[in-house]
Amino acid sequence: MSRRTVLAAAVAAAAGGAAGPAAAAGRSPQDLALLLEAPGRGSAGRLRAPTVDNRAWTSYDDWRSGSAQGTRAVAGARPGLVIDRPAGTTDYADPHTATTSAWEYATWTSPAHKLTVPATEVIASWNAHTPAGSWLQAEVRGTYSDGAETPWYVLARWAAGDQDIKRTSVDGQGDGRSSVWTDTLAIDAPASGLRIAAYRLRLTLYRRPGSALTPTVWRIGAMGSDVPDRFTVPASTPRLAKELVVPRYSQEIHKGQYPEYDNGGEAWCSPTSSQMIIEYWGRRPTAQDLAWVDPAYADPQVCHAARFTFDHQYGGCGNWPFNAAYAATYKDLEAVVTRLGSLTDVEKLIAAGIPVITSQSFLASELTGAGYGTAGHLMTVIGFTAAGDVIANDPASPSNQAVRRVYKRREFENIWLRTKRYNAAGKVVSGTGGVCYLYYPARPSARQSRALAAVGMC
Repeated sequence: MSRRTVLAAAVAAAAGGAAGPAAAAGRSPQDLALLLEAPGRGSAGRLRAPTVDNRAWTSYDDWRSGSAQGTRAVAGARPGLVIDRPAGTTDYADPHTATTSAWEYATWTSPAHKLTVPATEVIASWNAHTPAGSWLQAEVRGTYSDGAETPWYVLARWAAGDQDIKRTSVDGQGDGRSSVWTDTLAIDAPASGLRIAAYRLRLTLYRRPGSALTPTVWRIGAMGSDVPDRFTVPASTPRLAKELVVPRYSQEIHKGQYPEYDNGGEAWCSPTSSQMIIEYWGRRPTAQDLAWVDPAYADPQVCHAARFTFDHQYGGCGNWPFNAAYAATYKDLEAVVTRLGSLTDVEKLIAAGIPVITSQSFLASELTGAGYGTAGHLMTVIGFTAAGDVIANDPASPSNQAVRRVYKRREFENIWLRTKRYNAAGKVVSGTGGVCYLYYPARPSARQSRALAAVGMC
């Protein structure tokens, strides 16, 4: 059921604007307004040092601010980047199909973004449409705190479908100071004090030679973070009682189905969680989309999500940005990977009707009522009880009916936000430090916009 490698482990070892359906609000409008306090303040209003920097390029002016070779910005309700006149033609040898094909390409490079938080890790996210016969590559180049630069690192070769290339991360990238672990650029030795002080992102858009097709990219951005090493995190104070009505899907009922996608449903926590939130926002695959799924299988949309989040290099469905990119293939959804600082941040989002997919790892004894331990697992926070405990849709459940769980607030907050933990063998390994997926309307309501801004989303 896991994202099989918690990405920093090797280092550590060395819609329109309407909200989705909601129910059981337990606070007054005044109380809810207090949740949307300025980012960077604790529950008592004390300033806290930022640990996360989010930056994204989404507007027409954003796209025009970059350096283009064969791409152009397009205006409209959702501005984007497309191929104008290709900059050239190149061959791509797909390592997962053993085939080589010719592709026209065009590129766009962002301006340098100076991080407000010099980072030990950078994770990019993109939202795009890639019609059959097209795909994209996303890269990052960092500037170290000593002024030197990283190479251009490939973070993804991605397509919404799988008929042209097999979407993939790229292993074996590093310069002796930083490395790419599937979807995360990480400093190799954070204790040295070296950090990534700035970065640029580069998009390369591909299409079949001579065609008029083009990918359209609506969003490219990254989250840089420097979360302090810790086995335990401060406890937050409950401030909200509210539960969102989110579809419930079990990954376990898909055990053995389509084992070519990460050994079948038992490992599908990430796409199962993604599918729950996609449907919460009123989107879902069409009957034609699902025609390939065995009609004997329940909830074929979960099988569909697993196939179209699958990373052929990583060999799993748990690539964080691939899940966000999949969610954003649905009409007018925006999706990002970021880190949050506490359950107070989650409360702000829940208050505005935005559920949160969290990534955590734990022993069975560390999360009362889970009944399992995991090296990495995704679940969806959909609300909080009157006592402040976490209401989660946990896909590691034996049936759809059993997916809704209530977990103790203190336990949940700690296993999600910590960066260090002990595994079952007593070895120190890493935690995710608050990684989560946020999916929300591309044109959020004013209330949703305030909540996103309050947790540091641009």
